[in-house]
Amino acid sequence: MQQESAWSDERITQLRALWTEGLSTAEIGRRLGISKNAVVGKAHRLHLPARPSPIRNPPAFRPAQRRPMSPPPQPHVMRAPEPQAVVAKPEPAKVIARINYKGPTCQWPIGHPGQPGFHFCGDPAAPGRPYCSTHAARAYVGGKAPASGSKDEQAA
Repeated sequence: MQQESAWSDERITQLRALWTEGLSTAEIGRRLGISKNAVVGKAHRLHLPARPSPIRNPPAFRPAQRRPMSPPPQPHVMRAPEPQAVVAKPEPAKVIARINYKGPTCQWPIGHPGQPGFHFCGDPAAPGRPYCSTHAARAYVGGKAPASGSKDEQAA
């Protein structure tokens, strides 16, 4: 079973005539009732003369002309910098010295990072927790601590 071609001899003659008139492929397609891509494909298969692209090309690249070399820059005399007012820096936040590190300490942040006075709690941490017992009570809300023994013991 052979499919009927969209390109009859009459349509091909119309395509050639419209092509030589210089109409766009989209306009030819509209007049023939077919897609622009069908026009492009058939024109290519018929070896119709190529057309310039409708897309504007940027101007051709031209290398810059060489300019004569300028004389070397003159050395300038360095002046001593103007004395500036000394601005007192705020005292750094109390930081836990790692030299005196005696086990895990509470990592609860106090204040806002990047602002003066920001530090961590530093009290001894609760066993198995990153916070002291006071801050652990605030951090771990809503969940209950697991009861001693396994689930099997509780079910019995």
